Amino acid sequence: MKDYSISTGNTKTVSQLDAETKRKNRNSLLIKIFIWIMLILAAGICLLPFYSMLITSTHTNADITRKLLLLPGDHFIENYKRLVEVVPIWRGFLNSLIITCSATAIGLYFSALSGYGFSKFDFKFNGPLFAFVLATMMIPGQLGIIGFFKLMNMFGLINTYWPLIVPAANNAFGLFFLKQVADSAVPKEMLESGRIDGCNELQIFHRIALPLMTPAIATLGIFLFIGKWNEFLQPMIILFDNSLQPLPVMIASVRNQFSVDYGAQYVGIAISIVPILIVFALASKKIIGNVMAGALKQ
Repeated sequence: MKDYSISTGNTKTVSQLDAETKRKNRNSLLIKIFIWIMLILAAGICLLPFYSMLITSTHTNADITRKLLLLPGDHFIENYKRLVEVVPIWRGFLNSLIITCSATAIGLYFSALSGYGFSKFDFKFNGPLFAFVLATMMIPGQLGIIGFFKLMNMFGLINTYWPLIVPAANNAFGLFFLKQVADSAVPKEMLESGRIDGCNELQIFHRIALPLMTPAIATLGIFLFIGKWNEFLQPMIILFDNSLQPLPVMIASVRNQFSVDYGAQYVGIAISIVPILIVFALASKKIIGNVMAGALKQ
């Protein structure tokens, strides 16, 4: 039987082309398998702390301090009972939700508003003011904790939630992040069309700019929520009443007479992780949905 050839600059037989195609497919398959293996390993490394936390919460204090725990135990209920006996954990859960949701909403709104203002309004000292805001990011917040406490005490706001919620409006990273987003995602032509239609500046921001910035706001919301939910130092200093303490402070106070009750603490940590996972799942779904919608429009 004759072997037919195809002219493509270099003459190759059909069998050679088939062999080349098979080799390319095999190499592509090997690369995909390698990528999947690396992704699975990375996912396993990321999930390992969560697995360790859940496994540890099911063991006794003696096992936690002396053994390497790989399998679940049968003391989760006992650890949970000790936890709720020592601290009002669900009251702390509610306190954390109130503080975190309020501070996150305020932080997102004012970060978007200020970032949009710095991006779209050419006012005097725009550049120096923006540089000053960025410079504040280099100052650790712990350095101002004494002055912050004195200021809140002077205003009579100690042992209230206001010092933990209202300052969230001042977020240098959020302003910087959303300014960059407004620069690229909010075209000036759309803003001008809104002004022509008779909208004032706040209406333009709420109806045009804010929806266009939604994916970035969802991304920033994840960071703000996690940061505020895990906040420990400020609540511990500002709040004196145990019934007002958020979840991280209550979990840290779980101790028996002579040592730390690790089993009860790990149960509290496992409970505190749930809202973070929910927020991350919802916000990431919003981000992916908006990105896919933008890709389809392209």
